[in-house]
Amino acid sequence: MQKALGLIEAMGMSAAIAALDAASKAADVTLVGMEKIIGVGGGVGVNIQIAGEVAAVKAAVEAGVQAGNKVGKIVYSTVIPRPHDEIDKLIEKFSRNIVRKDEKSEKTETKAKNKKSEKEE
Repeated sequence: MQKALGLIEAMGMSAAIAALDAASKAADVTLVGMEKIIGVGGGVGVNIQIAGEVAAVKAAVEAGVQAGNKVGKIVYSTVIPRPHDEIDKLIEKFSRNIVRKDEKSEKTETKAKNKKSEKEE
C-alpha cells in the first residue's frame, strides 16, 4: 500500500463526528471504517479509520484531533504511513462494515417509502 492509514479515537459520538467532519474537510481522505468501543477511558469510544495519501492523512488527522477536542475528548490518534500489505486486509474489513451499514440504511429507507406509498393508495 502506498497510502496511509489514520486513526482517531474519540470519547463519544459527538467528538468523533466533529473530528471526522474536520478531517474530511482538511484533506482528500476516505472514511474506511468506524467502530464503537466500550470501555475506552471508562466510557464509550468511537474509532475512526481514514485512508489516503500520507500528507493528506497527516493533515486530516491533525485537523480532526483539534476539532474533536473542542467538542469532547480525543483519546488517541496516529498515522501509519505506507502500512504493510497485510493491513490492506484490515482496511478491506473496515470498508465492508461501512458498506453494510449504508446498505441497511438504504433498505430501511426503501421499506419506509414503500409503506408510505401503500398507505397513500
